[in-house]
Amino acid sequence: MKSDKRTYSYKQDLAAFLFLYAVTDRSWLNGDTLTYQVKQALEGGVTFVQLREKNLDEEAFYQEALEIQALCKQYQVPFVINDNVALAKKINADGVHVGQSDMEALDVRKLLGDDKIIGVSAQTVEQAVLAEKHGADYLGVGAVFPTGSKEDAVEVSQETLKAICQAVRIPVIAIGGITKENVKELKKTGICGIAVISAIFGQEDIQTATVLLKENLIHSLKDDENK
Repeated sequence: MKSDKRTYSYKQDLAAFLFLYAVTDRSWLNGDTLTYQVKQALEGGVTFVQLREKNLDEEAFYQEALEIQALCKQYQVPFVINDNVALAKKINADGVHVGQSDMEALDVRKLLGDDKIIGVSAQTVEQAVLAEKHGADYLGVGAVFPTGSKEDAVEVSQETLKAICQAVRIPVIAIGGITKENVKELKKTGICGIAVISAIFGQEDIQTATVLLKENLIHSLKDDENK
């Protein structure tokens, strides 16, 4: 029951946990393990972790998921799996994130139950509203800037991002091409946080890069709250 209570507490304050959301990528391991790199990101202040794997075989993915899940528990940070609902259920992850071409949020909820976090990618107001209706807990909207991390990424304008934030009651995070330099451009869009890949895992010093990104994010989004 302890795991369920922890998950419920994440959901109760989900917007705060979504503030700096790290999506893993093995492209920049350079001899490190992904677990080590995630630990550096957590030390730097990441508040949410999504494990995204496209090329590992099932057993390797399972073992990696267990390692990073344990690490996130130590730091009391939510841990979700990208796309792989079966694996998320198998290891009792805190939730899952699905895209528009993956399983519908409604079906994911039936499989995982009410206590798990479900994130859905959205590029339009219509997609966002439907995802919320089907039980999504948060939305990832993007790409808000040009990005090389995802080949099929569709760019989303700031006007659309604002419209999505206004159209739904669940938290919205921006994703796609976000850096410590351009994050300030997302002021007053209505997002509660950002999701990044290369801005953390593509940097030589992951911990320091995370610290600097978070500082700039605080100046951008927290300043909005105080005005």
